[in-house]
Amino acid sequence: MLDVRRILLLTEVAEHGSLTAAAEAAGMTASAASQQMSRLEAEVGQPLLHRLPRGVRLTDAGSALVDRGRSIRRELRAAEADLECFAQLDRGTLRLGSFPTASASLLPLALTRFSRKHPGTQAGVRSAMLAELLEMLHTGEVELAVLWDYQWNRVDDPSLTVTHLLDDPTVLVVPADSELLDDGAISLTSLAGQRWIIRADNHPVAEVLRRSCALAGFEPDIAYESHDYQEAQAMVAAGLGIAIAPRLALTNRRNDVRLVRFATDVPAPTRRILLARPKNRTPTPAALAMTTILQAVSHRFTEDNLHRNQLGSVR
Repeated sequence: MLDVRRILLLTEVAEHGSLTAAAEAAGMTASAASQQMSRLEAEVGQPLLHRLPRGVRLTDAGSALVDRGRSIRRELRAAEADLECFAQLDRGTLRLGSFPTASASLLPLALTRFSRKHPGTQAGVRSAMLAELLEMLHTGEVELAVLWDYQWNRVDDPSLTVTHLLDDPTVLVVPADSELLDDGAISLTSLAGQRWIIRADNHPVAEVLRRSCALAGFEPDIAYESHDYQEAQAMVAAGLGIAIAPRLALTNRRNDVRLVRFATDVPAPTRRILLARPKNRTPTPAALAMTTILQAVSHRFTEDNLHRNQLGSVR
């Protein structure tokens, strides 16, 4: 197979008119350039240059190869320009995985910032549950994924690079006119007599409720099994019971429910929001840019939550 670097050097020789000038342009000695031309002629099996007392002249074979060399050089320069566009995020795509709560809270702001800063790069989002997101990371279907975990189901995969974005506390959801609002921070142990709205289909938040109630010494009395957080809020507002939820899941809170933080006697579990990427793949410039943006957006959500707690426990 022909050595592309030698073909490009031959092209430089043709354009500069001598081996010495071509060598200088290529940053090598004239002797080294002459050796490379000799090796190229050996590869093609025929002479490519007539060495003259002053300069060189191409043979017919040399002229044909120089034409190819110019085409190769154009394509290489175009490839470099393409890569530069990707590096500067003027072109390209970003494949991102997420789960519904993050997609309804963190991602809208992050995607808006990303598109404004890098309008030439298209971001696509796949929404799925935790096991599917992990599988998509391993298969390369997504470059980054926003994940979550609790203390009892930590994301501990040595093949992933995991960045902690923020802690998402569990809060109590009560009707807007609930007497529980008079108590400030609520103790879990004081809720033993309440009826509960729980997430259906073995949702992780259902496990959070059962674990929390077990730590507080009681079994929750389930009044209704909901299939999303909006439905759970509606049932709480209707007076069927109270509920728990991660704070991020209630970014779009109904006007007829309120959120109350838990007291620290029996702490309600806090979930971690994480950003993961495959460890064995170098992140693209787009993935690095989105990582920075998601960290900034997560910091903003954390600051907002701290501000709410300083103002009081009830919204």
